[in-house]
Amino acid sequence: MNAFEATRLVAAREIRVKLRDRTFLISTLIFFLIAAAATFLPPLLAGGPPNVAATEAVAGPLRGAGLQVRTVPDDAAAEQAVRDGEVDAAVVAGPTVLAMTEAPREVISALSSAPLVQLLDPDATDSTLAFIVAFAFAFVFFLTSQTFGVQIAQSIIEEKQTRIVEILVAAVPVRALLAGKMIAGTLLALGQIGLVALVAVAGVAFGGDNGLLSLLAPAIGWFIPFFLLGFVLIAAMWAAAGALVNRLEDIGGVSMPVQLAVMLPFFAVIFLNDNVVGMRVLSYLPFSSPTAMPIRLFTGDAAAWELFASLALLLVAAVGFLLAGARVYEGSLLRTNGRTSLRTAWRERG
Repeated sequence: MNAFEATRLVAAREIRVKLRDRTFLISTLIFFLIAAAATFLPPLLAGGPPNVAATEAVAGPLRGAGLQVRTVPDDAAAEQAVRDGEVDAAVVAGPTVLAMTEAPREVISALSSAPLVQLLDPDATDSTLAFIVAFAFAFVFFLTSQTFGVQIAQSIIEEKQTRIVEILVAAVPVRALLAGKMIAGTLLALGQIGLVALVAVAGVAFGGDNGLLSLLAPAIGWFIPFFLLGFVLIAAMWAAAGALVNRLEDIGGVSMPVQLAVMLPFFAVIFLNDNVVGMRVLSYLPFSSPTAMPIRLFTGDAAAWELFASLALLLVAAVGFLLAGARVYEGSLLRTNGRTSLRTAWRERG
């Protein structure tokens, strides 16, 4: 069996095991439901424009504002329609707006004389929307890389703890074993990300906000390659951390650098999402660029060349961490007598 066949065999086995794992399937379903709820529920809960009762004499401005107008013969009928709960509000002579418990803002706005408005930065992204998108990208990368990275580390530790790794390395090359685990974890993670992306795009389209969809779709498209390379970088660190210990209880002692590498960029992107300089710096750092650069693309702060430059830097970093992680993995995989130091694993490769 050559290295390619061995890698394919290991990856297929890891994927089959995960797809039969009830915990993994439930977590995937919960992830999907959260994404669906976050995108489909707001348009549904928002409802349509309010129903307004009015005579034909005052119905024109209300229709022009996009409100649903129920024409009534006189003001008394309009008031009665409100009391009976047939409409949300009514407009009578004055004009006066009638409602039961709360002033209908949309109706008032339709009847108000609006001042001339001049937008100094019409292309700027709404700050609340920018924060939501930043949080969504950062949260998805944080949760997915953390979840699947930990699973890779746990798989390695379980094989060491049960000594089955000695049988595995006798049948397949060590690097093929690592490559298979990395490929399986990456494919499963990409599957979840792809599912979430489809749900997000479908939810925005369902809400009828085509302008937001045109802004969000390119950011999601670029997020996929950035996520892929960022995940490989983090997964290589998790694989190395898992190979250094022999018991699941000891993973916390060696995983702190990996945890910080995931958590610090997560909080940095969220808290600095409205800081132009800060986001520019974060978009070139390997651990934060998978989320920072797509966010800058969404807000319109990133030039086209910056996307390729940041992706190239992330590629170099991912390859470097992958090679370093493979070396640590090889140097510590067969050491089952206790925790292996990073220096020992690096020196005693193979």
